[in-house]
Order: sequence, then structure tokens, then C-alpha cells
Amino acid sequence: MTKKSTYIKFTKEMKKDYTILIPTMLPIHFSLIANVLRNDGYKVEFLEYTDGNIRDAGLKYVHNDTCYPALLLIGQLLNAVKSGRYDLDHVALLMTQTGGGCRASNYIYLLRKALKKAGFGKIPVISLNFGAMEDHPGFKLTLPLIRRMMYCAFYGDLIMLLSNQTRPYEKEQGETDRMVRTWTDRLLVDMSDPKNLGYDHIKKNYHLIAEDFAKILGDTPRDKVKVGIVGEIYVKFSPLGNNNLEKFLLSEGVESVMPGFVDFCIFCVYNGIYDYVLYKKKFIKAKVCRVLYRYLLGKQNDIRSMILSDFPQFMPPADFDETRERVKSYVDIGTKMGEGWLLPAEMLELASEGVNNIICTQPFGCLPNHIVGKGMMKQIKERNPQVNIVAIDYDPSATAINQENRIKLMLSNAK
Repeated sequence: MTKKSTYIKFTKEMKKDYTILIPTMLPIHFSLIANVLRNDGYKVEFLEYTDGNIRDAGLKYVHNDTCYPALLLIGQLLNAVKSGRYDLDHVALLMTQTGGGCRASNYIYLLRKALKKAGFGKIPVISLNFGAMEDHPGFKLTLPLIRRMMYCAFYGDLIMLLSNQTRPYEKEQGETDRMVRTWTDRLLVDMSDPKNLGYDHIKKNYHLIAEDFAKILGDTPRDKVKVGIVGEIYVKFSPLGNNNLEKFLLSEGVESVMPGFVDFCIFCVYNGIYDYVLYKKKFIKAKVCRVLYRYLLGKQNDIRSMILSDFPQFMPPADFDETRERVKSYVDIGTKMGEGWLLPAEMLELASEGVNNIICTQPFGCLPNHIVGKGMMKQIKERNPQVNIVAIDYDPSATAINQENRIKLMLSNAK
């Protein structure tokens, strides 16, 4: 006897006229991914507005013991639903779901509970996952769609990497942000044509993107204090989640250095390989993950090789294999809840590149990240005495001024 479904499915009929709302995290990446979904026949809207009611909406409908990203994501979606901008009979919400031990796997259920409590229980919630955890006939992750989304991640990482390295040195204020918008808009059009999804064309675009950002940097020496940003994935990347941390660091005359989103994707794939090493189960999944791991690593290393050979003025993305090997003497690779071993690995990666000042962004109460973040800081500092790390907690009761003061204290040591 099969268990009856307790969630509202997103049907094939809904695909035609329902608008799917997607919460923010990575502005460049997500705008490209949203366009890919539109080209696949979905009506999607990426929620860019971040007004002050989001936190309050999250606190009203989600228990305050739940981690901060859940409050913000659910608050942002509820704000959109209650805004009056959408036909509530033709709207659906989308949220990612990993299925791992992190509480993020429960965000879907928390969102549905919050919607029901707020009187919007009939709105479908789509779980975006790669584990077939839910069935939504009107929303399918096909291989061509996943491939295009993957290239969005690589494009987004490259633009984010280069813009962070040019913005503090631009001669004309706003020049870098205009270049980001120019290339984002160009790629939105470019990726709409299936002919432009060949890898040779994509590599050509990588080179053109790097050329344009290199023109902004010119021969200006990159001599500002560099501060690395690591931490829980949402708070690390989302301006809403980290109170515009990158903008604040820029105002302090600092160059931000942030390991990319693709690293987290490769981390998740590698965990599928290592699960078989630990438990001797899911052999087929491990083989698929091994192939995918090498595929993603190769694509990332193509960007790395291009920057190393043609644009030495920029710091390239790290070699993920080296990052993984570097952390093994600190923590077991089987430590994978939350950001797991990747979090201390990225701290060590930054230190190996000469970025010795590091901010570890953490949602208060995120147990996995407190263990592999705060819990690893002492050992990392003991074995790398040049490293200057500060952990910054983000939660509804933490004020931006307190967070900024702690960062300023760290920067005074750095300078």
C-alpha cells in the first residue's frame, strides 16, 4: 500500500500559465539559471527585492530556533506571495533540497507549513533536487536542462571571480558593475540559442569575459588587503543573508576573495564517491559521481588554465583536487554535513594563495558549520600562524553594526 502524497504537485497543466517564484542567493548565477528555465518553457521570476519585512515575515511563520537562511528564504517567498503582485491562483514557489543531514533539507516542509499558517496552503511548492525526492510532473530536470544550468554556474563563477578582483581597483566608479550587467545581459541572449551551447563557443566566451575585465584592471597593481569569505552556502553568497558583506568590505578598501559556487557542487558530487568508500553501498551511484566529478573538475580546470596562461594578473579558481587533499590532515573527508570538510578546506585554500585574512560566515545555531567552521579555526591557526580568521554569526537578533565592528577589528589586525 503506497503512502498518499501530502503535498500539492506541480502539474503539466500548471507549467503553461503558472509563475514560479525563486528566492535569491547568487544574483548573477540565478538570473542566468532563471533564463534557462524560461527557455525551457517555464514562467519564472527571480526575487531580487530585499525589503526590510523579509526577516519579520520569516520570524512570524517559522520557529526562531530554525536556522537563519530558512527564516530569510521563507520570509522572502511569503513577502512575495502577500505583495499583491501575483495571481495567487497561478503562482508556484521553488526551493532547492539536498536530502542530506542539514536542516536545509526540511526547508520545503517548513515553507509549506508557513504557507498553510498564512492562509496560502494551496500554492504548490516545487522541490529542486537531484534525488527524485518528490514527483512534480510539470517540472522535470532533464539532462539538457541540467547541462545548461551547469554552464550558468561556470559563467556566474567566472564573472564573480573577476569582478571581485577588479572592483576595488577600477578607475571609474561603477565600471565593474556595468561590465557585470553587460555580460549577464549578453549571456541571457547568447544562451537562448542552442547553437551557442557548444563547448568551444563557451570557452570563447570565457576568454572574452576575462579580456573585458582585464581592460578594467589594466596594469593597476592589486595591492589592497585581501579578505577571503567562506561559510554556510546561503550566508556566504547571498547579500540578503550576509548584510551585503562584499559591499561593506569594498567600502573598507578591501578586495574580497570568495571560492566559487561550482566548488560546492563538486563537493556534493565527491561525497557520493566517498559514501561508497565508507559504506560499500550504492556502487552505481558512486561510478556516476566519479564520472561527473572528473567532468566538472575538467571544466573548472579549463577556466583555471585559461587565466593562468592568458591573464596572470588575476587569481584563478583553485584546483579542487589540491583543496581536497590539503584538508585531509585536518578532518576526515567523511565529515560532510552542511558544508562539511569543504569549509576548512576553503580556509586552507585561501591561506595557500596568500589570502590570510578570512571571514567565516555562519548562521547562528548551524551545528555542522560551527563544528567544521569555529571548531577547526584553532587547529588551522596553530598550523598556519599567519592566518587571521574571524567567525561572524548571522541571525535575526544580530545587528549589522556589531558584525561590521568585529570585521573592522579583524581588518585593523590585517592592515
